[in-house]
Amino acid sequence: MKRLVRNAAPLRIVRLANFVAPASGGLRTALRELGKGYRAAGHEPVLVVPGERESDRQTEQGRVITLPGPLLPGTGGYRVLTDRRRIAGLLEELAPDRLEVSDRTTLRWTGRWARRERIPAVMVSHETADGVLRTWGLPEGAARRAADALNTRTAHTYARVVCTTEFAAREFVRIGARNVVRAPLGVDLVERHPALRDPGVRERYARVGETLLVMCSRLSVEKRPGTALDALQALRARGRRAVLVVAGDGPLRARLELRAREHGLPVVFMGHVRDRGFLGALQASADVCLAPGPAETFGLSALEAMACGTPVVASASSALPEVIGSAGAVADDRGEAFADAVELVLAARENDRREAARARAECFGWNTAVAAFLAAHDAPGAGVRAEHSVPLRPVMPGGPR
Repeated sequence: MKRLVRNAAPLRIVRLANFVAPASGGLRTALRELGKGYRAAGHEPVLVVPGERESDRQTEQGRVITLPGPLLPGTGGYRVLTDRRRIAGLLEELAPDRLEVSDRTTLRWTGRWARRERIPAVMVSHETADGVLRTWGLPEGAARRAADALNTRTAHTYARVVCTTEFAAREFVRIGARNVVRAPLGVDLVERHPALRDPGVRERYARVGETLLVMCSRLSVEKRPGTALDALQALRARGRRAVLVVAGDGPLRARLELRAREHGLPVVFMGHVRDRGFLGALQASADVCLAPGPAETFGLSALEAMACGTPVVASASSALPEVIGSAGAVADDRGEAFADAVELVLAARENDRREAARARAECFGWNTAVAAFLAAHDAPGAGVRAEHSVPLRPVMPGGPR
């Protein structure tokens, strides 16, 4: 299928993604909003993801093709695309003008496929490799060496690597990659708004005089959800009447529920919340949102809480200090440090901290994000160029490193 790439609009942008489960949050949201934005700009987005069974449907984000993929053990529902022959055949059939891949591990081979077919391809870095490896228990030095090896191959394989924050880009800058661009993610500033604050929702989980903490996160090792329970325990030991609501599911849920019972911690585990309106009301009605994941490269759920007017306490080891700015606080990855940061946030006047959170979120609309991603593709209708952009071309042997 070797051919020259068409440069005229519209472009068919084929997107491949793994680790997208029915109950997953940030990545699914990003894929949906970017697809909607690509369509609005006049392009043809096609998303290919793994699922229980095969399907092909038209949606608000464009065409979505689901291929059967096995469950990944211990991940609480994640599936992966493993049939290379089937994926390659589908790519041949779809004949993309651009390829966008959201998995630098099991799907990295698609970069080589795109290079052979002279199709410009980008890899979107949704996590830091060394950060994830460290959360899984690998020593820092070993994690860094493994990440550097993986990232060197990734940068060599793809025409561009898209990173959503400076934090995410650092591990590629460290290896001398020259084909890295930055394009932020965003938040729906209409769907998420301080007006969603609901006294009834708040009263359901917190009594008068209690501090309502919320954590919207997948309950998996790399997200470090246990830090939120550590913080709650520390706050209550200091005499603060605090409660925690956890929206999200994952393989650590049973262990966290057991711990909360054994220590008498007032934690409500809601599982995956499908009602977006209710989730927004919960985020808007909380006093503080906790984001303890140390490997987060953006933090969409935290940004959604900020759009609802709720300040965030986040891991200082993640990208979230870049995102939240002064609309919250950051802490070392320990419960006591998170408790200190919560106290610091609550020391500010409620109106001031809520206005600051909303104002910061308004810097991250999806229109800006879509424009930056389209610019990373050199796609017409982008409107802006991705930060630190480099010429986009199919990567040939000896290409960008």
